[in-house]
Amino acid sequence: MGPGEKATPTDIENAYQLGRRIAEQGWVLLTGGRSVGVMEAASQGAKANNGLTIGILPGNNDKGISEAVDIAIFTDMHNARNNINVLSSDIIIACGMGLGTASEVALALKSKKPVILLTDNESQTFFQKMAPVYLADNVDSVLIIIKNILETG
Repeated sequence: MGPGEKATPTDIENAYQLGRRIAEQGWVLLTGGRSVGVMEAASQGAKANNGLTIGILPGNNDKGISEAVDIAIFTDMHNARNNINVLSSDIIIACGMGLGTASEVALALKSKKPVILLTDNESQTFFQKMAPVYLADNVDSVLIIIKNILETG
């Protein structure tokens, strides 16, 4: 999960590398499916490593969809689709932060889903006050955290 239009260059690079590494592990990547920001970068990274990508789209058509999405799910739910993103994922990774991402993190925490924050310190501090979250400062640490979560259940 991460910002679209307001993604920073660091967010985009991290998302691309996360997508690559997720595909490398044989895991499925689920994003918001749009052709912008973290969603696009992660999907492109996964496709670069022949990964399977799922996009949970806000609208009812393929306008703005990433070409790197293999399975598109059109919700016509706009921001309400964030709950589908969260409930359909085993682990939530916030790569950068924006309002939509913050809502996904909050929904994930309410649903007791594991959340990894690869974000700025302000976001990490904010969410740490609410519930247990995992903090990462680079893509390698995200992969270590994911593997630990999957091993311990």
